[in-house]
Amino acid sequence: MNEKMERLIESAAEIIAAARRIAVLTGAGVSAESGVGTFRDAQTGLWSRFDPQQLASQEGFAADPGRVWRWYMHRLEMVERARPNPGHAALAALEAMTPTFTLITQNVDDLHERAGSRNVLHLHGRIERFHCNGCGLPYTLRMEDRDAPMPPTCTFCTDYIRPSVVWFGELLPAQELAEAQRAAETCDVFLVIGTSGVVYPAAHLPVMAKRRAAPIIEVNPEESALSEMAEIWLSGPSGALLPRLVEAVRLRRAGQENPR
Repeated sequence: MNEKMERLIESAAEIIAAARRIAVLTGAGVSAESGVGTFRDAQTGLWSRFDPQQLASQEGFAADPGRVWRWYMHRLEMVERARPNPGHAALAALEAMTPTFTLITQNVDDLHERAGSRNVLHLHGRIERFHCNGCGLPYTLRMEDRDAPMPPTCTFCTDYIRPSVVWFGELLPAQELAEAQRAAETCDVFLVIGTSGVVYPAAHLPVMAKRRAAPIIEVNPEESALSEMAEIWLSGPSGALLPRLVEAVRLRRAGQENPR
C-alpha cells in the first residue's frame, strides 16, 4: 500500500475514531467481492436474454411467475454459496466498538449479518425471505420449492409467493427508509462503500448527512456519483481497505482510552 493511501487511511481513521454515531451505506460492490454478482452481472447463460423488468417487476411476475421464481431460486443459491469477505467482517468489528452504528445496505443478501453485523437496514429487501404477493403473509421456503417450476401458493389467499425484495416500480420499505434517514441526519460521520451512488432514494442519504455537516468517507475502487462530496475517498476494494481502516480506528480509540 503506497504512502498516500496510508495517509488517507490515517486521516479517515482520525475522523471515525472521534465519532460516536456512525452511519454506513453499502452497495453491490461489497457483495461482488464475495462472488455475488450484481443483478445484471448475474444475467448470464439463459438469463442473459431477459430484460431486468421481466425478472423483477409486478408486470414480469404476472406475465410469467414461473420464470421469475426460477430466476430468484438461481440468485438465492448464488447468495447461499457466498461467504462474507474481510470488508463485511471489518464493518462488524467497527459496529462492536461504536456506541451508535447503523449499517444501511442496498444488497438483498445476508452477508453482513453472517459476518456479525447486528443493526442492518435492508433498503431493497432480503432474498432469503418470502411473502405472499397478494395478502403479504410471510412464507417459509421448503426444500421442494427450490426446484419447482412455479412459485408456491399462499395457504390463506392462494396467490403466488414471491421473494421479499423490492422490484422495479415498488416503494422501499417505509420503516427501514425512515430509520436510514434518521441515521443519516444524526450521524457524526457517514461511510459510503461499494455503491455507484445513482440509485435513489438510497443515494440521497449521504446528501442528508452532508447537510448536517457530517463528513463523508467513501471506499470504492472507482469514482462514483458521490465522490465529489466525500472529504476522503479511499480508492480500492473494501475487502482490502476496510480491515486496514478499522484497525487504525481501533488503535486510535485504544490510545484515547489509555493515554500515556
